[in-house]
Amino acid sequence: MTTLRWIIMMTLMLRIGESMRLDLESGITKCISDDIKINYMTVGNYSVVNPNEALHLPASHKIYVTVTSPKGHSQHHAENVESGKFVFTAMESGDYTTCFVAPGFRPPAKFAVDFEWKSGVEAKDWATIAKRGQINMLEVEVRKLLDVTESIHDEMFELREREREMQELNRSTNSRMAALSLLSFVFTLSVACLQLWHLKSFLERKKLL
Repeated sequence: MTTLRWIIMMTLMLRIGESMRLDLESGITKCISDDIKINYMTVGNYSVVNPNEALHLPASHKIYVTVTSPKGHSQHHAENVESGKFVFTAMESGDYTTCFVAPGFRPPAKFAVDFEWKSGVEAKDWATIAKRGQINMLEVEVRKLLDVTESIHDEMFELREREREMQELNRSTNSRMAALSLLSFVFTLSVACLQLWHLKSFLERKKLL
């Protein structure tokens, strides 16, 4: 597999919305992180799974939800809820973290939370875009492909930037190692000369030379 094909596949995988089910227990916190690029929109939907749909959720099946940016800024906060949604545009690149907290309860309760997290192309509401723009689904698919292509281009550009940074770091490290090696050689040579001088002085004092 070529590097370009690998990059394209990885980018497409990252852009597909992630849907998952989390198992929680009273007093337990679970967090999930996603690497989101700056100016990318992200959408998250969560809901506590009702073990018996014929009845209301018990009081123990409540959660606290927080979403924080890479620098610790709050993007979403909800307390004592059964379900919710967050939508925001990333103001910085990096790992955004969503934490689900099951408050303490006696006796402890176990339950599940369905969570779907989309970002980038998949986070857009294409159906609404189609209605507003009065365009058919074929045009919507074309726009999706254009957005995916742009995302791939951004990913490749970022990979090149990271590669350049790594190369600069390697050059800097090699230069420091070379300087350290030279300093070690000079120090070792100086110690050797000092030892020879000391040995010569000792032998002269003993009149062995």
